[in-house]
This record gives sequence, structure tokens and C-alpha cells, in this order.
Amino acid sequence: MFAFFSAPDVLRRRRFAISSDTHILRLPRVSDYHAWRQLRIRSRAFLQPWEPLWNVDDMTERAFRRRVARLNREFDEGSSIQLFIFLKRTNTLVGGITIGLIRRGVAQMCMLGYWMGEPYAGKGHMFAALQLVIPYIFQELRLHRIEAACIPSNSRSTSLLQKAGFTKEGHLKKYLRINGQWQDHHLYALLKDDHDAKGN
Repeated sequence: MFAFFSAPDVLRRRRFAISSDTHILRLPRVSDYHAWRQLRIRSRAFLQPWEPLWNVDDMTERAFRRRVARLNREFDEGSSIQLFIFLKRTNTLVGGITIGLIRRGVAQMCMLGYWMGEPYAGKGHMFAALQLVIPYIFQELRLHRIEAACIPSNSRSTSLLQKAGFTKEGHLKKYLRINGQWQDHHLYALLKDDHDAKGN
């Protein structure tokens, strides 16, 4: 089955970016494959405890091309926006962030996910990305609520969410299958009203 996209759709994707003086967040492109693969391989042991298991084939260029095509469809449909995080000065790929499970209707919410390459972790890059993504979600997507779930032992992720203004709302038993096992997660959320009340 072939998917055909109009020129305006392709152009809109190419132009889509959220940026600051230090970082650029944009949709993945096929040309990102080698930088992405190198960073993922280098960070495999660092990321594995916090992610679903990957198949060997997931790292191939063919699989990456399929993934980019799927992400483009989801962007066009408005169901999910997956972004790569780049350092603006050097155009270096450092990680990724996903605005996923976008729900409209009576929910008006999304689920946030993210990963950071090991060489760039703990240096403020993900917090900087959140500072770009959160206003975009509330102001441009006009959503009411952002959720994020993290494994309780992932203290770095917990601290990041709290610093970004998220509040812990509950404990989810065996919520996601991570690293081959069903893992409990803490549920965090940020409401637009709370974000606005803090003057953001």
C-alpha cells in the first residue's frame, strides 16, 4: 500500500521546528539515520533499563525509514508528534521527545515521553526541551493536560518532571513492559491552569 502526501504536507513537516537560542526540536528525517544509530548504540546500556526491549532489526536503516514514514503519518493525523533534540550551534543530535497519545474531545490531553543520549544526560538538555515543548502543547495544540509516567527508581526522570512543574498523581502497577518486565510507574501530570498560574 502506497501513501501519497501533498506538497504542502511535506513542506509543512520540513519547516516544523520548535527552537530556542540553544536547541532545535524537529521531526526526524531519513538523513538523521547515521547520527541516530550512533547515539543509540553508544547509549544502549544507559537507556535499556528504562525502555522496551528493541529487536536487532529496529536499528537497521530500513526500519528507520519505516519509522520516519509512520511518524510523518502520525504528525499529519495529529495523533502524535515525535521530535529529535539538536544542539543549535553544532546541529548535534542529543535525544528525543514525544508528544504522544494526543486525545481531543472531552480529554484534550497527551502523554509525554523522552530519551537522552548518555553523553548528553544530566546537562540540562532535556529540561530545555521541556521548556520548549510544554508551551507548544498548551498554546499551539491547545491541550488541557500533559501526562508522563516514569519508573519509580528513575530518580533522574522524577527530578526532571518535578522541576518542570509536574505533580505526582498516582502509582500505576505493572503499567508498561520495560526491559522485558512489567514495571510499576509513577504517574505525573501538568495542567494548563497550573502552568499558567505560575506565570509561564
